[in-house]
Amino acid sequence: MKILLFGKNGQVGWELQRSLAPLGDVLALDRHSTEFCGDLAQPDRLAQSVRAYQPDVIVNAAAHTAVDKAESEPELARTLNAWAPAALAQVAAEVGACLVHYSTDYVFNGEGDRPWQEDDATGPLSVYGQTKRAGEQAIVASGCRHLIFRTSWVYAARGGNFAKTMLRLAAERERLTVIDDQWGAPTGADLIADVTAIALRRLQQEIDLSGLYHLVAGGETSWHGYARHVIAQARHIQPEMTLAVRDIAAVPTSAFPTPAKRPLNSRLNTRKLQQAFGVVLPPWQQGVDRMLAEIL
Repeated sequence: MKILLFGKNGQVGWELQRSLAPLGDVLALDRHSTEFCGDLAQPDRLAQSVRAYQPDVIVNAAAHTAVDKAESEPELARTLNAWAPAALAQVAAEVGACLVHYSTDYVFNGEGDRPWQEDDATGPLSVYGQTKRAGEQAIVASGCRHLIFRTSWVYAARGGNFAKTMLRLAAERERLTVIDDQWGAPTGADLIADVTAIALRRLQQEIDLSGLYHLVAGGETSWHGYARHVIAQARHIQPEMTLAVRDIAAVPTSAFPTPAKRPLNSRLNTRKLQQAFGVVLPPWQQGVDRMLAEIL
């Protein structure tokens, strides 16, 4: 199997290079790649790269993910999150490849407290969410075989993440304020990559599994609950660690105004994914604890 991976240096892309390797030959690209174009800002050249390489599978792990910045550069966000996936989907249909793409809970309006299902009505609140939804729609409209995974609150040991930020602030301050009215499931890039590999293998045998799936770790928490868990676990792993924090205060989203509006309910129902591919999605704490053990 020939696999063409875009976004090799992102959190998910980095893990995909590991998880996809047993499936076949992986050509991993980023926007600086030379022989083949890996720059989502150039959709036409992306399509040319696919035609030249003739992959069996295209995996798009690249995107415009700077949620607030997207509000001030909507055209770039639309190019990266909608036009580029559309170009990849069209050429995937042309060459008979399967396209794997990653989307987000931001396609929903964040209302209520019920975990969102794949067929629920969308209603993105931000440019980021709108452009990611447009990318989903373009892929489905192309008719190509595809796996679209909506995920949320993604982290990895490599690069920056919420846990690292909390630990840095906890070392500097006696009091932290963390949002407690946004709910979701912290999801490791390694889990996303591993499930992707399992799903791809099954899809080669059962093409009817092509479609849209929600992929997040088990359970739910708020950012406040996430922060409390991170700091408690850090103290457990490294009792000698010096953390100044004594109080972690819960505050509403309104305490931290941002250019892009955040959904309050980022819970995603993963029953469809688990039933289709026979996977178990471990509780979010398990992945976070493993990540903390790696970075501390």
